[in-house]
This record gives sequence, C-alpha cells and structure tokens, in this order.
Amino acid sequence: MSITDALVMATFTVPEKITTDPQSMLWLLPLVAAIAIVYKATKLPEIKIANFVKESVLLFGSIVIFMFVTALVLYSIAWLIIE
Repeated sequence: MSITDALVMATFTVPEKITTDPQSMLWLLPLVAAIAIVYKATKLPEIKIANFVKESVLLFGSIVIFMFVTALVLYSIAWLIIE
C-alpha cells in the first residue's frame, strides 16, 4: 500500500466537520440535487432528457425554496422567543 492510498483511506476515518454557518449550508445543495435526480428517475414513467431535466430542476428549486422558507420561519420564532 502506498502512502497516497493510506492518506486517502485516512480521510474516511475522520468525519467532516460541517457547522451551521451559511457557507457550510451550501453542502446541502449537492444532496438536494441528488435527491431530486434520483426521485425523478424513479417516478417518471418515460424519461426524455428535456422533460427529465425540467422536472428535476423544478423539484430541486421547490425543495430549496421550502428549506429557505422553513429556516426563515424557525429563525423568526426563535427571535420572538429570545426577545
């Protein structure tokens, strides 16, 4: 085993530290994209590339908007409780 292999395997033994700052929240976007693509791939009766991309983008956007609105509502509730 080379040193490169050992270093690559070592990166999987330490969990990635993801905080709650806005920059770290961007890691949610690839996860949402994967969820939207896989969901649409399993739910569309016939996959045509134009329709598939349109449906996946719409689902991706709706999930991101829903998460944003939910975050704003929860932030507002927390702000009202603290004040």
